[in-house]
Amino acid sequence: MASSFSGKVAFVTGGASGIGAALATNLADAGAEVWIADRQLEAAQELAQRLSNRGAQAHAIELDVRSYPAFESAVAQAVQQSGRIDYLFNNAGIGVGGEVDSYTLDDWNDVLDVNLHGVVHGIQAVYPVMIRQGSGHIVNTASMAGLLASPGAVSYTAAKHAVVAISRALRLEAGRHGVSVSVLCPGAIRTPILTGGRYGRMAKTGAGDAALLKFWEPMRPLAPEKFAARVLRAVSRRDAIIIVPGWWKAFWYLERLSPAASAWSARLSLKRLRAMDSATS
Repeated sequence: MASSFSGKVAFVTGGASGIGAALATNLADAGAEVWIADRQLEAAQELAQRLSNRGAQAHAIELDVRSYPAFESAVAQAVQQSGRIDYLFNNAGIGVGGEVDSYTLDDWNDVLDVNLHGVVHGIQAVYPVMIRQGSGHIVNTASMAGLLASPGAVSYTAAKHAVVAISRALRLEAGRHGVSVSVLCPGAIRTPILTGGRYGRMAKTGAGDAALLKFWEPMRPLAPEKFAARVLRAVSRRDAIIIVPGWWKAFWYLERLSPAASAWSARLSLKRLRAMDSATS
């Protein structure tokens, strides 16, 4: 795997924590020059410093993916300093939990602005750079919620389904430019997104963080460090759809083989979510 990333330049959004930080760390360990882009500039700087102290080339840059001019400026800075971008990890994301009858328009917009428009902004900023290079690899972070119906997180599900669709279609177009596209569909990973992320919220469910984390435990959340190592092996193979942990593929297979059985499974999950809400209300 190290040979795939050694000497390459990787740009990671949402890189200061969770999946993004784990990806940035593993990329740096594999010999890549890493740009850690995040709204949390101080956290990004701390991670970049830790990686630099270990001999890696790591840079922190402030980025709010909701702003295309900000994304374009950050990419220009990275290209000016590093000469190229070989990997874009469009990873920044938030969640808003709760059923749609509790949503406001802001709940929809907050999720779509980060999880969908943020990915679009990354593609628009970096894809032309990769076309000029004649090479590159875009990795868009979706979710298993991008492959399945996920009640209790409908706005998140909508955004992640769109990211899967964008990635699959763009992969077909981008090959002629020497650019690869993959979509990452994590199962449950032990990161802040389980409770909404720093800029998201699960308060719509009526449950606190402790109850939400307990809700996720039957899904066996994977440590982000182990997750990132498995993901990068799949990225080095240029896999189209990357599902980690691998056992979550069973839910995707069920969705395709028997949509009715998959819907039954989703209803069970919704029943657990409602029971948690009742217990904490």
